[in-house]
Parts: sequence; C-alpha cells; structure tokens
Amino acid sequence: MDRYTPLYVNTSGKTCCVVGGGRVAERKIKGLLHAEAHIKVFSPEITSELKQLHQESRIEWIARSYRKGDLRGAFLVYAATDHVEVNAQVVQEANDAGIMVNDAMSSENSAFITPSVVRRGRLSIAISTAGAGPAAAAEIRSTLEQQFGEEYETYIEFLHQMRIQVKSRVSSPRVRSVLLRRLTEMNVLEDIRAGQFRWWTEEEIGSWISRNQEEL
Repeated sequence: MDRYTPLYVNTSGKTCCVVGGGRVAERKIKGLLHAEAHIKVFSPEITSELKQLHQESRIEWIARSYRKGDLRGAFLVYAATDHVEVNAQVVQEANDAGIMVNDAMSSENSAFITPSVVRRGRLSIAISTAGAGPAAAAEIRSTLEQQFGEEYETYIEFLHQMRIQVKSRVSSPRVRSVLLRRLTEMNVLEDIRAGQFRWWTEEEIGSWISRNQEEL
C-alpha cells in the first residue's frame, strides 16, 4: 500500500462517471449506488442489470462510446471498458482535469483503487492488496464476513444512537468520552446474538447516563 492512502470519500450527490457497461463497470456502479452518487454511464451497450437501474432512474446512461469532454464536471471516474486505448484516453482526460480516476485494467494507471468491502450498516471494512492479489482480497473478505455477522449492523446503530444522546445530554467532553467507552464494554453485542437485545427508551437512556455520571 506504499502508493495509496486509505480514505473514505463522500460521493453522495456528486457526479461520478463510468466509461464502460460490462460486468466490471456494473461492480463499480453498485458500489457508487450504495454511496448515493449521481452516476453517468458512457457505453453503447450495458448489462441487463444496468439497463434495469437506468429504467429505475438510478443511473444516467449515455448510449454511445466515450468522447473527449464527457468527464467535464465529474468528481471521480472509472475507466471500465475492455479496450486499453479507450481506458488510456479516459485516464488522460481525467488527469488533465485533475479528476480522480481508476483504470479497471491497470492499477498502475489509477489515482485510486476500489477495495473489497464488508458492509454491516454503518460499519464498513475495506480490504485491499493494492491490486496484487484480488483473489486473496476476496478470501479475506469472506473470512471477515463470517467474523463480523449481521448483528454488527444493530450493534453499531445502537452505538450511533447512544452517541447522539450522550452528546446532547452531556456537556463535558471528558465525561462523554468515558460514557461512550463504557458502552463498548457492555454486553450489548452478546445480547444481540442471543436475541435478547431491545432498544432503550428515552427514560432508560437518561437513567443510564445519570447513573454513570454519578460514578465518575
């Protein structure tokens, strides 16, 4: 990973261009959809699944080959055709315009790479081998998917909601930090796995905060 800095980028509402309409492009587009990007696809043909997404107005499809100037206004770009020359042209335009670009056929030509991701609600775990071993990344992802099951979606959402409550009810940053750490020391995750978890009421949250503040 010497050439890359791991980042989570907010693409919500931003224009992201994908040049290409095959299976590789489809995978890139699905990731962007999860991030609520505005997606423009340039390709004469696209997969049946992408056609369905277009019909649902979830992506914008420009049904022709890429032309220079198509990337104007883009936040980031995927060059995802199966033609080396076309991808190179897309990369060149993006680089000239200062736009982050990924060449699906060459990590060496990419300003960024897309990691394999395990998602559990607000929790996301990114895995990358810097393009050296996609199969290894997929295997690691499979292992992590088993280790971090669906219960983590509920657990992280619980921590998120409690963080909001603690921040609104406690003025001291030091006390906030202590309370949030104590939440992670509780058996919430085990309760979720055992089917014994239930969301706390406003009264229960207030009681827990008051009780723990008194102990500090």
